[in-house]
Amino acid sequence: MDLTIAGVLTLDGLTNGAIYALLGIATVLIFTVTRILFIPQGEFVAFGALTLALFQTGQVPGTVWLLLVASAAAFLLDLRMLLRTPAAPGRARAVLRLALGQLVLPALIAAVCVWAAPRDLPILLQGLLTLLIVTPLGPLTYRLAYQSIAEASVLVLLIVSVGVHFVLLGLALFFFGAEGFRNPPFVDARYALGPLNLSGQVIAIFVVFVLLMALLKLFFGRTLYGKALRATAVNRLGARLLAISADAAGKLAFAMAAFIGALSGLLIGSTTTIFYDSGFLIGLKGFIAAVGGGLASYPATAVGALLLGVAESFGSFWASSLKEAIVFTLILPVLLWRSLYTPHHEEH
Repeated sequence: MDLTIAGVLTLDGLTNGAIYALLGIATVLIFTVTRILFIPQGEFVAFGALTLALFQTGQVPGTVWLLLVASAAAFLLDLRMLLRTPAAPGRARAVLRLALGQLVLPALIAAVCVWAAPRDLPILLQGLLTLLIVTPLGPLTYRLAYQSIAEASVLVLLIVSVGVHFVLLGLALFFFGAEGFRNPPFVDARYALGPLNLSGQVIAIFVVFVLLMALLKLFFGRTLYGKALRATAVNRLGARLLAISADAAGKLAFAMAAFIGALSGLLIGSTTTIFYDSGFLIGLKGFIAAVGGGLASYPATAVGALLLGVAESFGSFWASSLKEAIVFTLILPVLLWRSLYTPHHEEH
């Protein structure tokens, strides 16, 4: 191996590591706010990449109908809960807001997607439509699968996560089929950096990674919603006493995670072929990075993900058949070190 090959492998590893970092950060966000180990985080990646792929072929993606059905189910559950409460002067307005948010808005998104699908719009617009479809699936997943058992133990929530993973996996197979798709890049350009050849899509991945990290720092440090999420993550009971809704915090965390997952899918959709089940393996590597950060630290998760991506890249060069085994073995010393030297609760 010479320096050129090492540089190419390092660049490839950092590119993959940036995606793992985003997914790891989403995993940490959901866990700290809701105590849910969200196994299906990678499914949002596959949904994002494959929804865009179907737009590219002029078809209406099945995720549009999933959005409508899930929104209608969430509306019925929330309406039932609302009607069970004693009648109050503002209940009619609450029902109207509920209908606008969970019936009218998803219907408008679906109508725009059905209109736009056969019109071969620019890929950037198709990417925006993809984000509009996949991002609401995050809070809808929380509402339908987790909200009613939000106070259950971490183990129960983990078991539900496994069930949600299989449901989303089956839906992905039904919507997109077993065939893989590879999307065109958003930025079709190439730049020379010494012996390295940088594509515009790789640069876009790094730019998005840095921007999202900066935006998350501003969001958690400067905005009311970010501080509410931090308060919920530190002390759920204390946050409730301060009138911070745990359900609203959970939905917001899931919405951010779904957005990050869908955006990651859009970014990597041109660098590799995505199948209906590709998201699980990608999300699992983000989960390993999150575990490396103790499921609590965003900077440690990001650094761990970048190192994981580099290790994967060099591992694939030296022993490609053992690439995945090398990556997943890296979690063992991290878990051993944390179990011995890091204080943790019994549930953890």
